[in-house]
Amino acid sequence: MRVRIRFARRSRTATRRRRDQRIALVVAALLTPAAVIAAALGLWRIAADLNWANNFAIPSGIFSHWQVWLGAAAALQFCSRILNRYGKSAGRATS
Repeated sequence: MRVRIRFARRSRTATRRRRDQRIALVVAALLTPAAVIAAALGLWRIAADLNWANNFAIPSGIFSHWQVWLGAAAALQFCSRILNRYGKSAGRATS
């Protein structure tokens, strides 16, 4: 009598999805510090406009406005949150 033991194999899509989720978690971990830096630059620009701090490092152009920096910080943090949700959804059913 022969007994065959079969181990369940993961499908390629499941393996790829798990790899994509790990990459999403890594990118999300890097986006949060970038959002903090962008917020700090936005606050520095506001402080420079109110003469509470030294001159801002970027005197002219699109990146010389505080609205751009705070908007970028919000967008980066939003993307980080979305990627965290995707990366941590390993065991949940998508119904």
